[in-house]
Amino acid sequence: MLDQLRDLHPALPALFGLLLLVVAAIVADLIVKRILIKIVRAIAQRTVPQAAEVFIEHRVFSRLAKVLPAIAISVGSGFVPDLPETFVLLVKNVASAYIVLMLTMALSAALTAANQVYETYEIARTRPLKGVVQLLQIVIWALGAIMILAELADRSPLLFLSGFGAMTAVLLLVFKDTILGLVASVQLSANDMVRVGDWVEMPQFGADGDVVDVALHTVKVQNWDKTITTIPTYKLIAESFKNWRGMSESGGRRIKRPVYIDQSSVRFLTAGEIGQLSRFTLLREYIAAKQQELEAYHAALESATDDDVNRRRLTNVGTFRAYVLNYLSHHPDIHQDMTLLVRQLEPGPQGLPIEVYCFTRTTEWKAYEDIQSDIFDHIIAILPEFGLRLFQIPTGGDLSSVVRRLGDAAPSRAATSD
Repeated sequence: MLDQLRDLHPALPALFGLLLLVVAAIVADLIVKRILIKIVRAIAQRTVPQAAEVFIEHRVFSRLAKVLPAIAISVGSGFVPDLPETFVLLVKNVASAYIVLMLTMALSAALTAANQVYETYEIARTRPLKGVVQLLQIVIWALGAIMILAELADRSPLLFLSGFGAMTAVLLLVFKDTILGLVASVQLSANDMVRVGDWVEMPQFGADGDVVDVALHTVKVQNWDKTITTIPTYKLIAESFKNWRGMSESGGRRIKRPVYIDQSSVRFLTAGEIGQLSRFTLLREYIAAKQQELEAYHAALESATDDDVNRRRLTNVGTFRAYVLNYLSHHPDIHQDMTLLVRQLEPGPQGLPIEVYCFTRTTEWKAYEDIQSDIFDHIIAILPEFGLRLFQIPTGGDLSSVVRRLGDAAPSRAATSD
């Protein structure tokens, strides 16, 4: 048959062989896609359905399927008659390079799919592998590029690798961020410093929100205003940042806020005022115990204590502190197993600070703010019962009322002088 084709035209045997080679490649492609791939997918979906869907989504199987037709062309090209050796060599080299490319793409996609499946497990929150996967993909693509170049140039891959050895300094400079990111990723994972879902603060980068991605080169933080801040991974090792995970895991969120008391309203309580404050259920025990303590103190003094200046007395601000402490101790939304203080800070130009230091039973932001607001609503509203006033810097309205009163008082003084 070949001789007959040569009699018709010298190039016909080669063209006929190439046609058969293309048909063989198409048949191989159909066999793989229609039969083998379907069988592999069916087996995978029965054994590991979740993982199978992810691998299918990332086209791992479809890329592997493209290898067989390329193998058919590479092997079959040697059996096509009357083809020049250089052309056969070129076809084999291109087919081999294509096979390496498809295998590289399939392996890279398989790593991405495997990491996606891994992230569905709870351990991925404490031990993320995305950075390691990205590093492996870089290595795979680098080796794949060397193999493709070696196949196309019909040279040994070792020749290209030896050339890369001479470029070590340049490679270190080019992949500086990758190397730093790898070291940082290992340290972050080993020390459990940051996880996806953690609330972190890094003011130097404008980051204040939840971590949404920890990768080889970058960590993405979604801020509370829904913007995204991207931080180089190695910066989390080189610089300080605040992670609020401990607060979330503790089950309590801290309230640390002062109210500023006008110092001119601080005074001793009279007997009548003590009787009035004894109406407060939260103060009865405190006042009774305090009075017993004071009576014992006065009895122990050698000199007479009839004059008030020689006696210890209850103050309105001290009684107020005791009331707030008891109020928080009986509050259903305040964590009683954590630090609970109502303390007096150093007086200053803004008045006398009385600081509330406690923890809520919830870490949810909105609930926390509601609890905090309710507590300080009550504290501010109850202040007048103790004869105390909040400190407030005079506003324009305050100054206007003072000027108005002085203006009203001026004519009356003038009339009196007349």
